[in-house]
Amino acid sequence: MKVVILSGGKGARMSEITNDLPKPLALIGDKPILWHIMKIFQNYGFNEFILLLGYRGDKIKEYFMDYEWKNNSFTMDSSTGDIKILGPTEKWKITFVDTGLNTMTGGRIKMAQKYIGDESFLLTYGDGLCDVNLHELIQFHKTRGTIATVTGIKNKSQFGTLTVNQGIAESFEEKTQTDGIINGGYFVLSPEVFYYLRDDDQCIFEEEPLKKLTQDRQLSVYLHNGFWTAIDTYKNVLDINEMWEQGNIVWNPKLK
Repeated sequence: MKVVILSGGKGARMSEITNDLPKPLALIGDKPILWHIMKIFQNYGFNEFILLLGYRGDKIKEYFMDYEWKNNSFTMDSSTGDIKILGPTEKWKITFVDTGLNTMTGGRIKMAQKYIGDESFLLTYGDGLCDVNLHELIQFHKTRGTIATVTGIKNKSQFGTLTVNQGIAESFEEKTQTDGIINGGYFVLSPEVFYYLRDDDQCIFEEEPLKKLTQDRQLSVYLHNGFWTAIDTYKNVLDINEMWEQGNIVWNPKLK
């Protein structure tokens, strides 16, 4: 199952560190948010990623092109140009998709269709950390039999709020300020979801597509009561780095 990550954000609310960097490359410790997200999926055996790039997508490409030699010792034969990495290497297969500077989330996902094919896939945002059990999430999606499943988080937030009845979304309102179950990302999507996405750069996944899926009773909600955070502001970056420095790596205990 492929993992699609929306990685085109500008990080306007954390401009202290994103003037020349895309939001997913903001650091937690010495690694970008995007790396931490990919490690979450890797822990469950998912190693094939599709990164949907936008603002400064070249920086994300550069990071992964340079990743192995920057993070490992290596030998280089200057006569041939051959380089041998001395250490464990990641088993990631990454497809980098340039989806446009100002393309909205639905338009970006639609552009990934040809790389995903006729199969279900995982989707998340490039700024959210969560300790959700992905195997249980996928099994829940299969059991419900809907086109889409979203990880629901109980919170008061500016994020999209869901009304849920017996695991099925009955309403979806983006960016309210009320207590409720919010869109925590970490989706499982069947290929039929592409019928709900318009092929234009102004299609916002969290607006018409998710609302239409809700109306059709095709959006299931997997309630997650564990750790979740969105890194949306500079303060969020400082807070998550404080957790990292204290060894409180609840989103990925394997990194301790």
